[in-house]
Amino acid sequence: MLKPMTDSEIEAIAKEAVEEAVDFVESAIAEDRIKAQRYFDGEVDIGEEEGRSRVVATKVRDTVRAIKPSLMRVFLSTDKPVEYVPRGPEDVQAAEQATEYMHYVFNEHDGFRVLNDAIHDALVKKCGIVKVYWDNYQEQETYEFENLTEMEYRALTAEDNVEVLETETIMEMEINQEGMEVESPRYNLKLARFKDMGKLCIESVPPEEFFVDREARSLSDAYAVVHRTEMRIGELIAMGYDYEDLESLTGLQHSDTFSEVEEFERRGYESDYDEEGIKDPTMRLVAVTEAYMKMDVTGSGVPTLQKVTLGGSAYKLLDVMACSHIPFAAFEVDPEPHTFYGRSVADLIINDQDAATAMLRGVLDNVALTNTPRLEVVDGAVNIDDVLNSEIGGIIRVKQAGAVQPQTIPYVAGQTLTALQYLNAEIEGKTGVTKASSGLSPDVLQNTTAAAVQATVQAQAGQIEVMARNLAEGGMRQMFTLMLRVMNENVDEQQMMRLQGANYVPVDPRSWNATMDVTVNVGLGTGREEQKLAALTQAFQVQSQIMQTYGLQNGIVSLTQVRNTLADMLAINGIRNVNRYFNQMNPQLEQQMMMQMAQAQQGQGQQGSPQDAQAQAYLQGEMAKTQAKAQTDMMKMQSKNQLDQFKLQLDAQKAAADDDRARDKMDQDLLISAAEILGKYGTAIDVERIKQMQAIPR
Repeated sequence: MLKPMTDSEIEAIAKEAVEEAVDFVESAIAEDRIKAQRYFDGEVDIGEEEGRSRVVATKVRDTVRAIKPSLMRVFLSTDKPVEYVPRGPEDVQAAEQATEYMHYVFNEHDGFRVLNDAIHDALVKKCGIVKVYWDNYQEQETYEFENLTEMEYRALTAEDNVEVLETETIMEMEINQEGMEVESPRYNLKLARFKDMGKLCIESVPPEEFFVDREARSLSDAYAVVHRTEMRIGELIAMGYDYEDLESLTGLQHSDTFSEVEEFERRGYESDYDEEGIKDPTMRLVAVTEAYMKMDVTGSGVPTLQKVTLGGSAYKLLDVMACSHIPFAAFEVDPEPHTFYGRSVADLIINDQDAATAMLRGVLDNVALTNTPRLEVVDGAVNIDDVLNSEIGGIIRVKQAGAVQPQTIPYVAGQTLTALQYLNAEIEGKTGVTKASSGLSPDVLQNTTAAAVQATVQAQAGQIEVMARNLAEGGMRQMFTLMLRVMNENVDEQQMMRLQGANYVPVDPRSWNATMDVTVNVGLGTGREEQKLAALTQAFQVQSQIMQTYGLQNGIVSLTQVRNTLADMLAINGIRNVNRYFNQMNPQLEQQMMMQMAQAQQGQGQQGSPQDAQAQAYLQGEMAKTQAKAQTDMMKMQSKNQLDQFKLQLDAQKAAADDDRARDKMDQDLLISAAEILGKYGTAIDVERIKQMQAIPR
């Protein structure tokens, strides 16, 4: 018999799920991420010898730093890297408005930094996580008043969202209505007025704070999605929790986890947080864990998504509430099918960094020994202090000739450099980061056609294109889907959106369809801006010809579409402030402009001045030219159709004649063959029957 769960049952289920998720990540994923961070910072696991080179070939860091600009350029080279797709005709305008507003919100919330962090984590630590949620908070404003009457004092302090901070009462003598002198109070008041506010938050989550269960393939099918971090008690109190429920909670440093080690590797220094030195209890850090998992809390038999909030390292239940979605987006550059965590670029080339470091150290050691070889000395015949002195031009005192002889060290660095070049080629093949992909290879640029150079560059950029597509179809799509859903569910009033320039327009996210799909609108690859610009230039020329030939109301091209073409051409060239060169244009403004032009033409027709008549005559002449051209085009088309029909008739007649000749030849061949068979074998052939079979229609 199913029944509603108690708080203790919810706490036990959530605690077990969180511990299993943490154990999976710390045992199977965390060590790889720690090692990747170490190698990104220029460390290796191969040993070092005293007196030998300690240089490190920073292949991981160099490759990540080479890939990241290309990926960032893919997503930030356009004003709208993603667009919302309407579900039906009624959603078309809302989809356009939502696309404009969400990119405005994304930029307002430091979207560049969020995207940069997510892509960096994906390149180094397998997966970058972005959290999208709605934050309810109170905004406080402080006011001071002096010399208030009792009625004014009561009116100000009677409001629900007001807290009195300071009050001073001053008794003064006044003359009442009867003319008598009485004592009345005056008040000096200091109060705080609170206003409930809310905002959309987009944050990148450190990898060591995010966990999923061992069987998870994606965020949507995971049994538990966990976000564990540290917050100050004062922040939790502001969120509505009671201090009595929080004072016994502990922080993450009291639990035996890899989080502190991974955080240290990421930061590069240890935290000096001292809980014993905290004088203000509300500033103490405690562990807060959010677990998103499906549970049958009500006993209905159908599990629903719940947000379970746990506190401290013992995972004490603080809150449980139903939610409609998991507020995380996962960015990956090389996802592994049927599992949550894929591979990072660092995973692909960590071993190559060890090998490259060993080779590079060998080259440097060989060069150093060749330049300053070890010396063979005759014991007792040489001043050892002179030998140990490496000063250039220093004198070595000897008692006999030949007492000091340099060891002959063969120079083998040239052969090692060849092996190092081979290793670099292997790394380039794994990551797609080559000189050719950057257009810097002399072998590619010299004695090669432009088409061949472009083909080589695009082929070498294939790996980076796949990374960009994985990021776009994964994390980018998830993030903007979450942004639309969070805004639609939480906004309770119209919002103001600033367009390019200083124009503000109202938008209402509540009216949008939260189930609209998201399509990625980014150009993948490098070196293709010239192709896009050429295509847009050609499209603009065609648009101009159509509008010159058939007028503004041609039904094919509108002024809005022409303006969009010009804006995209400027964007490809890196010019974002389109309004500085072209005013905003949309179908509504275009319709208003058409109406104004029609009214102006009517007014000019009524005035009947010579200039108006001349203008009217010019317009009529242009219209006549347009009609004549259209008639000419129609006649050309009709003539072409007639010519095509005549050719078809000729072809049909020719085919029929050829068929008749073929049948005649077949009859003659039949008679000759029948005569030959009769002469040779004495067997008669039924020629008439064969002819009847040939005459059967097919």
